[in-house]
Amino acid sequence: RMETGCSPMELTSNTESEEDSDFRDFEEADVKDMRLEAEAVVNDVLFAVSNMFVSKTLPCAEDVAYINVETRERGRYCVELTDSGLRVVAYDFDQTDDSLQNPYHETVYSLLDTLSPAYREVFGNALLQRLEALKRESQS
Repeated sequence: RMETGCSPMELTSNTESEEDSDFRDFEEADVKDMRLEAEAVVNDVLFAVSNMFVSKTLPCAEDVAYINVETRERGRYCVELTDSGLRVVAYDFDQTDDSLQNPYHETVYSLLDTLSPAYREVFGNALLQRLEALKRESQS
């Protein structure tokens, strides 16, 4: 999990009752967490795709965020991120298609591995370079 710069108590005003404040802190922290989770996913694999960003059009909720992905092959996808994992929900940015019943993937790596052979190659090369660098470091 990523840390944020403000505590949940800073998110509410002082005019509400204590119970309302505690409940709102909990809700806002959850929403923020799913968006943060989506941002972390994007930051992790952005180097291996043409474009990837958290949707600003589709709503983030406590249990869902949407990520737009453009593969190096120019395929465009809208990906849903939930506790169940990641799955393609549309074949364009900022869309959802309820008729699609794509499987969930536990990781973004698994999802991209199925969508993009170029991702697989770039990711594999990056991994190989990192391993070679570690090998050089251990030899010196």
